[in-house]
Amino acid sequence: MVKQVVPGENGAIADLQRISTGSGGLDDILGGGFDANRMYLYEGRPGTGKTTIALQFLLKGAANGERALYITLSETRRELELVARRHGWSLAGVDIFELVPPETTLDPERELTVFHPAEMELSETTNLVFKEVEQINPTRVVIDSLSELRLLAQNALRYRRQVLALKHFFAQRNCTVILLDDLTASHEDLQLHSIAHGVVMLEQLALEYGAERRRLRVIKMRGIPFRGGFHDFVIAPGGLKIFPRLIASEHHKSFPGDFTPSGNAELDELLGGGLERGTNALFIGAAGVGKSSLALTYAIAAAERGEHAVFFAFDEGRGTVEARARTLGLPLQKHVDSGLIRFQQIDPAELSPGEFAANVRHSVEVENARIVIIDSLNGYLNAMPDERFLVLQMHELLTYLGQQGVLTILVLAQHGLVGPMDTPLDISYLSDAVLMLRYFELAGTVRRALSAVKKRSGNHEHSIREFRLSGAGISLGPPLSNFSGIFSGNPRFLGTDIPEVDTSDGD
Repeated sequence: MVKQVVPGENGAIADLQRISTGSGGLDDILGGGFDANRMYLYEGRPGTGKTTIALQFLLKGAANGERALYITLSETRRELELVARRHGWSLAGVDIFELVPPETTLDPERELTVFHPAEMELSETTNLVFKEVEQINPTRVVIDSLSELRLLAQNALRYRRQVLALKHFFAQRNCTVILLDDLTASHEDLQLHSIAHGVVMLEQLALEYGAERRRLRVIKMRGIPFRGGFHDFVIAPGGLKIFPRLIASEHHKSFPGDFTPSGNAELDELLGGGLERGTNALFIGAAGVGKSSLALTYAIAAAERGEHAVFFAFDEGRGTVEARARTLGLPLQKHVDSGLIRFQQIDPAELSPGEFAANVRHSVEVENARIVIIDSLNGYLNAMPDERFLVLQMHELLTYLGQQGVLTILVLAQHGLVGPMDTPLDISYLSDAVLMLRYFELAGTVRRALSAVKKRSGNHEHSIREFRLSGAGISLGPPLSNFSGIFSGNPRFLGTDIPEVDTSDGD
């Protein structure tokens, strides 16, 4: 429980008690939770998770020894208990007051112990609510849902007056109330927004392919600074898992700005000593040219130093990456087994950007990962519901990782193999370093070339080196000073002795 200090009358300082919403993610968004003894509104279409997060609010109160009451005008006790059971909850500490009869009450020989709102006036319904609250004297109340009251009221004026009556009644009882509205009205109802102390909107979006996406937005919260914008969430066993939108400016950490060795002396020399902590590097090139293998060497080198690294794979399975590591003689499996390297395969059709950012934060803040590899940005692009926001999300994520002293490696596959390349996404301006990998043809063979075309944090070689993959790992040759036009894919040899043929393969 958090207390918020605000100026009171005549300059006095008053403490407003803050209570948990039952969701750690929503508490984070609100900076500590709700103001106690106020009325709040959760609104959203059916299926967005309003009932689930409302139950979390009540269960949190019950766990704290508070009296909790769920007033339902739309769902039966049996339905609520089923929802709770699916999440592994017990409603033993929550009082449920039904204003809709279960199927058993349709038997005329059974005694009626519940009421149907359609059979009584609106005032009778609210009076029943008042009576139940006065009898139980709860600290937390949920009313589900306001659509039934709206139908009984029949006009906007009467409906508003009844909601105001509810607000004034609960305000005198030191009770925090959540109203649920399923937005079944034919027009947007802003009257509730003006009455409620705070409004939280839940949405469910159906994409053209893949799982539906759910997101939450705090529309209004009187006197409480909150994190604005949309926040992704999922409904999982245990309730709503909300992923607050990442704001990099909220996360700062001191760290040494030393080099992060790659495990390859030639590569570190090419980069003017290596890549610094707190920076990010973009590995860009055609499919199969060696970008992922190059990124993997950084993770292996970190594990060899006893540091943690995490590899997020959007495009390839774990088996493929492990097979490539064995081919290159990289001891990936040993470090995965020890926990120093975590490999996570990402399904872009199932994972929202907010959940991915939360996963990255967990890797850094809980697992203490010092290197984060995203392979590839092409797959991350597919996870975005709208491509326009990818650069903004990536900028926030890279800024956060940089402020945590993490070396971030981004892999981006270009379209094409040799000759002119088409880049599906240009984020080179966000990158602190850019390593370009290219195929080029020479004397009837396909070769690989690598160059550091950008490095903000220090000097680096401006030469192009041949890049080789073999059972001995990754090796770089001397600068290809006798060639011209290598990055065009059709180089001209200006020397006399053609270097030896590179027959190895890998990515």
